[in-house]
Amino acid sequence: MTEKRLHKADVAIVGAGLVGLAAALAFARMGYAVTLVDGQPPQMLGPQSDDWDQRIYAISPNNMAWLKDLGVWQTLPAVRIATIEAMHIWGDATVAPLALQADAVNATALGFVLEERALKQALLAQVQANGVDIFYEPCVSVHTASIQSQLILSSGVTIIGDLLLAADGANSWVRSQLGIAVDKKPYNQTAIVANFDAESPHQHIARQWFTQEVDGHCGIMAWLPMPGNKISIVWSVSTQQAASLLELDTKTFSQQVMAVGNAALGNFDLITPPASFPLALTTARQITKGSTALIGDAAHRIHPMAGQGVNLGFRDVIDLVSVLKGKQYYQSLNDEGLLRHYAKSRKSDLFDMTTLTHGLYHLFESHSEHIKKIRNQGLTAVNQSLVKKILVSHAVKM
Repeated sequence: MTEKRLHKADVAIVGAGLVGLAAALAFARMGYAVTLVDGQPPQMLGPQSDDWDQRIYAISPNNMAWLKDLGVWQTLPAVRIATIEAMHIWGDATVAPLALQADAVNATALGFVLEERALKQALLAQVQANGVDIFYEPCVSVHTASIQSQLILSSGVTIIGDLLLAADGANSWVRSQLGIAVDKKPYNQTAIVANFDAESPHQHIARQWFTQEVDGHCGIMAWLPMPGNKISIVWSVSTQQAASLLELDTKTFSQQVMAVGNAALGNFDLITPPASFPLALTTARQITKGSTALIGDAAHRIHPMAGQGVNLGFRDVIDLVSVLKGKQYYQSLNDEGLLRHYAKSRKSDLFDMTTLTHGLYHLFESHSEHIKKIRNQGLTAVNQSLVKKILVSHAVKM
C-alpha cells in the first residue's frame, strides 16, 4: 500500500445525508480532521429552480438555533422556508381540534419547514468551506477496534479514523458489517409524501388527523405548511391501501387528500408526484462498538407522525459533540467511557420519542369502542387544560 492510498482522520463519517453532513461540520468546527464518505454526490438545487423536493422536514426551534450556530441556517434561501406557528390535531371522532399555539409560551414558531435538498446543499457548502475531505465512492470493508477504525473504499483507499460515525441510514451498511443487531417492529403501514398548491392560505398551521381507514386500520394524515400557499403531506396508511392510493390519477388522489382534511384549505393542485416508503420502528441494540458510534437513522427510526426523525439525528450529534467537548486531555475521541456516556445520554430521548409515537399508533389502531371514546375524550380534555401549554413548551424545546 502506498502512502497516498492511506488517509488518516480524527473523525471518519459514512453517510452524507443531513445528519452525516451536520456531524462533519460540527467536528470540523471543533478543529478535528474530518473525512466524509458517501456512495454518490448529493443532488444540487439550481439557483433558479422552481421545482420542489419531495422530501420535506420540520426542524425544531432548538435544532434551527444549532444549525445557525454552525453557520448553516442563515445561508438558506428564506423563500424556501416556512414557519409552523400552530398545530391542530384531530382524533377520529373529534370535531374541535387540539390546538397548540407557539405564542402560548411566547415563542415565534413550533418549527420550520424546508426541503431536504435545500438544507443538504447549505450543509455541504459549509462542510466544504471548513476543509472536510470528501470521498464519493462505496465502502467495501470496515473494521473497528478500541484503538481506531478502518474503512477501505472501492478505489483501494484506506481511511484510518480515531472515531468512526455511521450515518448511513436505516439500512446502515456499517451497522450490518459490524454485526450490530437491530430490533425492528413493522407498522404494516406505508407513508405517502407529496406537495400541493392549496387554494386557501394555510396560515402557518400544521394540521394532523388520526383516522380509522376503510380497512379498519389507523391512518394518520399530516399537512405541513410550505412557503406561499403550498403544503407538504405525509399520509400514513396500511400498505395495502397505500398501493391503491398510489394507483389513482392525479385529480382523484388530490381529492382523497382534501377529503381526509375536510377540504380545510379548498382545492389542491399536485406539484410533486407522490412517493412512498414503508414504516417500521427500528432500534439498534447498541449504538457504539469499538471506536464506532451510530447516529441518525442508523441508530433509530421512528414513526413520522411526530416529525422527529431528523431532529433526533441532529440531537445525536449535539449530544456526542457535548460529551467529547468535556473529555480530559488524556482521553482519545474513541475513549470507551466517553462513548458509553454518549449511548446513555441518547437512551432517554429515544425512549421518550418511541414511547410517544408507538403508543399513539397503537392507541388509534385499536378497534375497541371503549378505547376510541377515551382517546377522543383525552384530546378534548387536553384542549381545555394546562397540559396543552406543557406540550407546546416541550415541542419548542425539542
